[in-house]
Amino acid sequence: MYAQMIKSTGQGVKALDEMDPQERAFQERIDAGEKIEPKDWMPEGYRQNLIRQIGQHAHSEIVGQLPEGNWITRAPTLERKAILLAKVQDEAGHGLYLYCAAETLGVSRDDLTEQLIDGRMKYSSIFNYPTLTWADMGAVGWLVDGAAIMNQVPLQRTSYGPYSRAMIRICKEESFHQRQGFDLMTKMAKGTEAQKRMAQDALNRFWYPSLMMFGPSDKDSVHSAQSMAWKIKMNTNDELRQKFVDQTVPQADYLGLTVPDDTLKWNEERGHYDFAEPDWDEFFAVIKGHGPCNAERIVARRKAWEDGAWVRDGLMAHADKKAAKVAAE
Repeated sequence: MYAQMIKSTGQGVKALDEMDPQERAFQERIDAGEKIEPKDWMPEGYRQNLIRQIGQHAHSEIVGQLPEGNWITRAPTLERKAILLAKVQDEAGHGLYLYCAAETLGVSRDDLTEQLIDGRMKYSSIFNYPTLTWADMGAVGWLVDGAAIMNQVPLQRTSYGPYSRAMIRICKEESFHQRQGFDLMTKMAKGTEAQKRMAQDALNRFWYPSLMMFGPSDKDSVHSAQSMAWKIKMNTNDELRQKFVDQTVPQADYLGLTVPDDTLKWNEERGHYDFAEPDWDEFFAVIKGHGPCNAERIVARRKAWEDGAWVRDGLMAHADKKAAKVAAE
């Protein structure tokens, strides 16, 4: 299986006969489907790859609250306000679970946050796009959380135990988020002509950014081959993108909305939809900090970090005082 992985996913992955005995034993555990736990030996590359992926995932959950939190006070009904509040609260919890998982790898939450603020660590490109109308809340739930679920369900089987276990609860809650979004889009698409136009506009703007959420095409992905060999990732970017399109197009048809892709068609021979790739130049520009809301998101995270300094300082002072008391006893 491991040899097939190397052959199919590209270069940059050691063959078993190139590994030292400790690395080989580690890889054999991975291939056997065992979970790696925090106190187990692991290659430094495995640790760093996990920190990068879990950190970016955690940051995405936290930054993802910003475009939705913006609509809490403007939700059209009390019911919709309560649903959106619950969803934003869930995202904060997801970030907490993931930061805790990352901390088991020897990196502090403070360090992860500082890496985000100074640009050394990223978050999902989708959150650098604005939410302009109430229908965008439906599109975010339906498309963005739908893409997130497609990414995250396989991660329940990832090789690192704390990450795998965190994903179980996260996926259950993301499923609620996706259903909330689809319900909202259904109400909009089946409503007045103005509401349907708003729903179609939201789909038009979020379709391609949602496809970008799976990461660059496999041929351009730097980390996929090694991540899959270590079972940090379970599927390639292109596999997940195709699965998302195949699942989502019939849902758009049900809503009476049109996917903004003139090339989209069912390919009987492949058993999948053919579809247009996103604009990868746009994707890489957003990743580099040149998206519509990149600067705004980082300013918000920096302000929250700075405004919360007094809380962190107080907690540390209390912990130090308690530790000193225990030492004295």
